[in-house]
Amino acid sequence: TEQLVPCSEDEGWTYVNERGGAQVVYEKYLTPYRQSAGASSSHDHDSKEGAWEYLTQHVRPELLTRFTKGEEWTISSASSGIQDRDEIPGLSHKEVEDVIGEEKELLMLGIDMKRTWREGAVGRERTEGARDRSWLLGDAVTRHEGEAGGGWGSANLGQTEVCFLMVLTLANYSCLEEWKRILAMILTCEKAVQETPSFFAEFLRLLKRQLERVNDVEGGLFDMSDDGGSFLKALLKGFKRILEQSSEDKSEGVDEVKEEFDDVEQWVREQYGWELGDEFARRGMLELEDGEMVEMETAEMEGEDESGEYAPVVVEL
Repeated sequence: TEQLVPCSEDEGWTYVNERGGAQVVYEKYLTPYRQSAGASSSHDHDSKEGAWEYLTQHVRPELLTRFTKGEEWTISSASSGIQDRDEIPGLSHKEVEDVIGEEKELLMLGIDMKRTWREGAVGRERTEGARDRSWLLGDAVTRHEGEAGGGWGSANLGQTEVCFLMVLTLANYSCLEEWKRILAMILTCEKAVQETPSFFAEFLRLLKRQLERVNDVEGGLFDMSDDGGSFLKALLKGFKRILEQSSEDKSEGVDEVKEEFDDVEQWVREQYGWELGDEFARRGMLELEDGEMVEMETAEMEGEDESGEYAPVVVEL
């Protein structure tokens, strides 16, 4: 039997050092807090370069100064970008702040998913801008060039990292919305994939690093089930089709992007059972518990296939 006895801090460290140091004591005598997470290869970075550095490779001081609107770089769970503030009918922002207290405003990238084309665009250009968000990405990159230090679009990558970490550590709702906006913008680009493939390859590496960390929070950072993960799953499926089309067009540089996407696809398949391809049965026979065979048909993919109620309709004017 062993008994705990009081000791000074110096005596405690002497005991630890006699047994080979803190790392040896940890590995030999202590159990990891999250054993399931310990099996993940992503946690190798804890000992190699540090998890924090691993998740902040594109974050620069200029970005943090702009994001927090000051040199102090402070943020709380209730800090919010102006586009994510709750609107209370009949009350101005000033009146809302008087009621619930003033919180720090965050300056986001200014991504407007409701207008993804240049000002003054009409007709076909607006239609293409709604389907392909390459112009929106280029505009976001251009407006924040002063924060970039690692190549084209590095400020956008840094914003993605900051927002993810603020969700991970503070459960900040506004940062979650910005993170989702950035993903929705980048993963729906078509022309930009061919023009700046290195940016998309780096983004996919970044996304995989983040997804490997979602379970660091008790219960998981996001609901990654089929229902809860539908937002990200739909974006990845759409981006896979974009890459397949680019491969058919033999676009230069896209191979690196496809390799990184394959890594993401394999990871979500192993972790969540997601199938991002379109090769699955939509109609088939299902055997019930009593042995009866019934024919079943799923309408789950009608929206993506533009079939059923989502099929295009020709209107004669």
